[in-house]
Amino acid sequence: MAHLLPPPAWLLDGAALFLDFDGTLVELAEAPDAIAVPASLQPLLARLTERLEGRLALVSGRSIADLDRHLGRCGVAVSGSHGLELRFANGARLPLDAPEGLAEARLALGEAAAADPRLLIEEKPASIALHFRQAPERAAEAEALATAVAERTGLAVQPGKMVVELRPHGADKGDALRRLMREPVFAGARPLFMGDDLTDEHAFAAAAALGGAGILVGPERETAAAWRLDGVSEAARWLENAAHG
Repeated sequence: MAHLLPPPAWLLDGAALFLDFDGTLVELAEAPDAIAVPASLQPLLARLTERLEGRLALVSGRSIADLDRHLGRCGVAVSGSHGLELRFANGARLPLDAPEGLAEARLALGEAAAADPRLLIEEKPASIALHFRQAPERAAEAEALATAVAERTGLAVQPGKMVVELRPHGADKGDALRRLMREPVFAGARPLFMGDDLTDEHAFAAAAALGGAGILVGPERETAAAWRLDGVSEAARWLENAAHG
């Protein structure tokens, strides 16, 4: 496993920046709604938007509606639900249809969560996630349940940090990055994706394929990213410095 260095400040020059949310801009919490959003985050996003002349987007596993609850309408492009939702900076959205099998998946995962209050359900427009951060010993059981439900419903299993999600096939954070890079404001720029989770690996690879790079936030691991920052606080410091050019 290669030892990754912190990204240099000049990396943002001429770049398009794509940011994950949980574990990258905010610290993870025991439940999705328990996060603490730093007061400095919205001003930082505004400075980055100005520095990059609009080439900034949030790409998260959360739904867009959930991101709006925590950030408000921050005036940047947003992809939610691991690439299934997309809203441009001007407010225009791509249409989204709930997949077949989602109702059955919601029922099955909901029954598991009802039997153990430590298991938390996160409902999204086109997917459903089961969080086991408060019951890590149930990880294998949660993953086995999701796999069984996926086989019945035709949905895909998306594992993450202490979470497993059932979602349609054929969309991920890399797809979101590629779609946004086709927009005029992003076109021709060098894409950088900053994220912490396994779900961000698709976007790291997509950024590299388009001449850019991934920035891993968190401990060393096998990754498609080219650079690394130790955690959320170090990522915030790097972004603050980069925002000022």
